[in-house]
Amino acid sequence: MDKEHYFDWAATSPADEDILRESLEETLQFWGNPSSTHDVGKKAREVFEAARSRAAAALGVKPETVYFTSGGTESDQIPLLSVLTKPMKGTVLVSSIEHPAIREQSEALKNCGWKVVQIPADSDGIIKPETVAGLITSDTVLICIMAVNNETGVIQPIYEIADAITKASEGKRRPKFHVDCVQAAGKINLNLSYKGIDSAALSSHKICGPRGIGILYMKDACEPFLRGGGQEKGLRSGTENVYGAVAFSKCLERYYNKAKTSDADRTNTFVEKLAALPGCTVVPPSRLEKKDLFSPYVVQAAFKNIPGNVMLRALDSKGFSISTGSACSAKKNKRPVLEAMHVDAKLRENAVRFSFGPHTTDKGVEDLLAAVSEVNGQFNK
Repeated sequence: MDKEHYFDWAATSPADEDILRESLEETLQFWGNPSSTHDVGKKAREVFEAARSRAAAALGVKPETVYFTSGGTESDQIPLLSVLTKPMKGTVLVSSIEHPAIREQSEALKNCGWKVVQIPADSDGIIKPETVAGLITSDTVLICIMAVNNETGVIQPIYEIADAITKASEGKRRPKFHVDCVQAAGKINLNLSYKGIDSAALSSHKICGPRGIGILYMKDACEPFLRGGGQEKGLRSGTENVYGAVAFSKCLERYYNKAKTSDADRTNTFVEKLAALPGCTVVPPSRLEKKDLFSPYVVQAAFKNIPGNVMLRALDSKGFSISTGSACSAKKNKRPVLEAMHVDAKLRENAVRFSFGPHTTDKGVEDLLAAVSEVNGQFNK
């Protein structure tokens, strides 16, 4: 596969083949069930716990706060579903620009009698701390806001939001604050141990690891809604994925908090050249001036007279992989994130996403720009 012309890293990343092979070879020797009490199981447990410690060290948190899951979706949903264990129903605040893992599951909570309040984003796609604080009520138990949006790349002020939640809750019970860090890990510097962050979700296949393994950071364990064999201290039942844990921990060591300034410079140049094309609108347009508010690994743009799926197919025929938004929503042909930002309907229809990663090359980006310019030129003179 042509990785140099792959620009859908936000959907999944090409695997780090060295790490995956090394991890597979290591865990083939320790094939026991980590929950078994015999010697074979104990050796598998040792490897699994070593992976937890390695992941925790990379994340800058304590090992006991790291829980391995099946991926970002489950890591998002464990804190969300935990509210169903509470004896009294209350309110959950969810940002209007969340990934379907949060957005769709929070809608399901309504059927269980919970009140779900959307936190509005501004036209840049940013959730303001004062907006969050103003929506907190006495029965608010959980607040969910992602760190980096998977469609626009906007970076949310999660630390300021954490402080605002704490301040607004003085003298009262403080709601838990959950952060989806799936598009942030390995892309921007993160401090999960920040005092106001209670839990966070991460996904292995977004930073060159295998699919089917994620991490839930949880400062204090919650009451799980789904129960079973009691693995992961009862928080996430199911036989442990030793191979996935080992590979993910090694990917965190190699890629977590390792974003490069040169990547940001390259993306800023790419955005400027895109904006100069006839009929192109960067989404949101403010990105041209507010570069520091956006991850250099996700760019959204719309092209006049070219529906997003047409641009996608045209580039695909030239060997370039992009997307029209979240892979989880691709078949629904809806753009709820852009709707929440009040983006014009025609721009929403024409918007596409370019996303990059640590193995993206300067030449690859130059080739992409040339291909986009060629396609655009067929529709916009």
